[in-house]
Amino acid sequence: MKKSILLFLLIITFNYCSTTEKTNINDIPEWAKEAVWYQIFPERFANGDTQNDPTSIDMEGAWPYFTPEGWQIHPWNSDWYKLQTWEAKLNKNFYDIVNIRRYGGDLQGVIAKLDYLKDLGITAIYLNPIFESPSLHKYDAAFYHHVDNNFGPDPEGDVEIWAKENHSDPATWQWTSADKLFLKLIEEIHKRNMKIIIDGVFNHTGTQFWAFKDVVANQQNSPYKDWFTIKKWDDPSTPQSEFEYAGWMGVRDLPEIKEDENGIIKGPREHIHAVVKRWMDPNGDGDPSDGIDGWRLDVAEMVNHNFWKEFRKWVREINPNAYLVGEVWWEDWNNYKMFNAAPWLGDQFDAVMNYRFTRAVKDFVLANEIKISAGAFVDTLNTMTENYKENFYVMMNLLGSHDTERLASLAVNPDGQYDHKGNARDTKNFDVRKPNDVEYKRIKLAYGIQFTIPGAPHVYYGDEAGMWGGDDPDCRKPAVWQNIEYEPETTHPFSNVRSIDSVKFGQAMFDWIKKLAYIRSNNKVLSLGEIKFEIIDHDKDIIAYKRFLNSEEIIIIINRNGSNYNIDLNKVELFTDKKKMNDLITGISFEPMKNSLVLGPYQIMILK
Repeated sequence: MKKSILLFLLIITFNYCSTTEKTNINDIPEWAKEAVWYQIFPERFANGDTQNDPTSIDMEGAWPYFTPEGWQIHPWNSDWYKLQTWEAKLNKNFYDIVNIRRYGGDLQGVIAKLDYLKDLGITAIYLNPIFESPSLHKYDAAFYHHVDNNFGPDPEGDVEIWAKENHSDPATWQWTSADKLFLKLIEEIHKRNMKIIIDGVFNHTGTQFWAFKDVVANQQNSPYKDWFTIKKWDDPSTPQSEFEYAGWMGVRDLPEIKEDENGIIKGPREHIHAVVKRWMDPNGDGDPSDGIDGWRLDVAEMVNHNFWKEFRKWVREINPNAYLVGEVWWEDWNNYKMFNAAPWLGDQFDAVMNYRFTRAVKDFVLANEIKISAGAFVDTLNTMTENYKENFYVMMNLLGSHDTERLASLAVNPDGQYDHKGNARDTKNFDVRKPNDVEYKRIKLAYGIQFTIPGAPHVYYGDEAGMWGGDDPDCRKPAVWQNIEYEPETTHPFSNVRSIDSVKFGQAMFDWIKKLAYIRSNNKVLSLGEIKFEIIDHDKDIIAYKRFLNSEEIIIIINRNGSNYNIDLNKVELFTDKKKMNDLITGISFEPMKNSLVLGPYQIMILK
C-alpha cells in the first residue's frame, strides 16, 4: 500500500514538473524556431467572393472621408498607377486618392490559396488586421470582437447581428458569418499543419470604434469616457465642436486608448482580455486548437511594458505554445536608429519583426554607394545574436512588409535609407520600374541569406511572385497570380517617363523560395543550429558561415559581387576537415581539399 502511494506521488510530482517546465510563461514556442512565415494583407491578397465586395457605405468613416461619384471596385489586374475614369474626374494625383480604392480581397480568397502556400513551403501565416473597420488597412478598428463584414459571405446580415449586441458585454457577443468563416480558415490552416497569428492593434482604435462613438455622442455622460484621453469636451451651446482627444502620433483618425503606470486602463483592458479569449479559444472549452496560435502586436513600444507582461499571461494561460511578436522598430526615425528590442523579450514577446535584419541585408547585398563591408554585416548579425540570445531563433526575419518598400524595389533603389521616403510621392527620383535580371539575382541572394541564418524567414505576400512597389501605399498592390492576365505598368504617378513593365507571376522567384524552404525544412541545423562566420575576402566581401547542431554541419558561402570569384578552399578554415560536400541548391558534389571553387555573381551555396 505504501509503495502504491509513493508511486502515485512520484507520478504526480513528475507530471507537475514536466507540465511546469513545458508551460513556463517565458519559454519560446519550439515550433516558431522552424517556422516559415507568410504575411497576408487581406484586402489585396485574393478576391475569393465577389458578392461581399465593399460598397461606398462600407467606407464611411475612413480617410479621405468622401466617396466620389462613379466609385467602383478597382479592377484587380489594372495598371497600378493608372487612374480609372471616376478617379481621373477628381483632378487629383494618384497619392491623394489611392486610399479610396478597394480591390475586394477577403477570407475566402485566403482559404482558396492555402494549398498554394503549402506548396511554397509556408508553415505559418500572419494576417494584417481583419477586424471590422472602414479602411483598407484595418488599423482603425470599429470592433475587436468581429471580423470585417466584407471579408465574410453576408455583409448585410453581419450588420444586423452587431446591432443586437451590447458590445461591452461578452455574454451578448454572437458569431457573424465573417467570424465563422475566419474560424473555418483557422481550421483549414491547422488541417495543413500550419499556424496562424493575427494583428492585435490595442494602442488605438478608429473613430468608428463602438466605445469611441458613444463618447462622441454622449460626451461626459458616456460610460466609456475614461477609455480615451479627452482633452476638451464639446460645448453644446456653440455651433462648432470643441471636442478634442489624443490620437496615435497626433492622428485624429486613431484615438489612443488611455494608459496609466500599468498600461491600458481597466475597462478597455478587460475588453481586450475578452477579445483574446474569443479568438484563442473560440468555443471556450479549454482546448485552443480551434483558435489562433498567437498575435502580432502593433506599435508595441507605445504601450507600457507592464500591460504586455499581463497580456502574455492571458495568452499563455489559454495556449502555452502561443507565439507573440511585437512591432518594435524605430527608436529614432529622424536619426535612423532602430531599437534593440531585448527589453521587450522574454516576459513580454517571443520576438519582434526584425527590421534590423532587413536593413543589414539591404546595405550589404543590394546597396551600391552606401554598401557596408562584409565585416560590418557580420558584426551586425553577431550583435543581434548577442542582443536577442535564444529569442534570435524565433525572430520574424523579414525582407519586406506592408509598411516598407518591397524587396524588389529596394533592389532598384538600393542607396536610400530604409523606410525613409521610399516611394515616388516622397522622393522625386524614386524609380518605380521592375527589377532587371541582375537585381533579381541580388534579391535571390538576399533570400538565400534569410533562409540560412538563425531566425524565422518571412515572406511578404506577392514577393514570391516577384512583385515590386515602393513604401505604403505602393507595397500594397493586389497580388499577382498565375491565372490572371495583368495590364503592363506604363503609368507614372506624376506622368514622368518610365519603362513599360510586364506584370506576370514570377515562377522563377517562386521556385527559388520553394527550394530554400524545402532545404530549411529538411535540415533542422538551419533552424536550430549555432552559427560561426568566416570572412574569406575582406576586399571582395566574400563570406562563409557554418551552422552546426550536435554532429550536423552545413556551410554557406556567398558572393556578394557581380563577377565570378575563385576560392582556394584549403585556405578557408571552415573547410579544413571536410572530405566531401554536396551543394543542396545545385546538387553538385566536390572534395574541398582537392578542388577550388568558383562562385558566380551573387551566388550562394549551401554545402553539406
